[in-house]
Amino acid sequence: MTFYTLKYIQNNQNTDRTILYVLMLVAALAMVIFAALYLHNRFATRYCDLGIIALLFLLLFAGTQYEKYVQINTQKSEATQIVPFIKSVAQDENVKNSDVLVSSTTLTDGMIVRVDSKNIDYQLKLNDDRNTYTLTQAHVIDHKVEVEN
Repeated sequence: MTFYTLKYIQNNQNTDRTILYVLMLVAALAMVIFAALYLHNRFATRYCDLGIIALLFLLLFAGTQYEKYVQINTQKSEATQIVPFIKSVAQDENVKNSDVLVSSTTLTDGMIVRVDSKNIDYQLKLNDDRNTYTLTQAHVIDHKVEVEN
């Protein structure tokens, strides 16, 4: 079972999108070059075809980038819900924020919350309004856990 700390959740909200940006730049640059070559020599239609292919790649990369943008915004909004929860549990248990470990990076009903300094596991039960919760003591079968800092 993998548990996550507050530090891990806060630090991993951003993902590296550099490769996709480079591919979009290359496709846009290729499209401009092929368009210029086609305008220079209108009888060579292969440059027009290559320019259209570069445009299609650019649209594909832009669509992928938009999908990742929507996915990252969803993850950020879910991660912003779990940060106050971890702080609340730490305050209620009178431990440091770093001692509270969770089994999910998003606030989900039924996830396991571990208070590491007390070596106690709880199962989370969220109310319908997701503003209140109940922790009931849980017993895990496999006590070997991996902690993501």
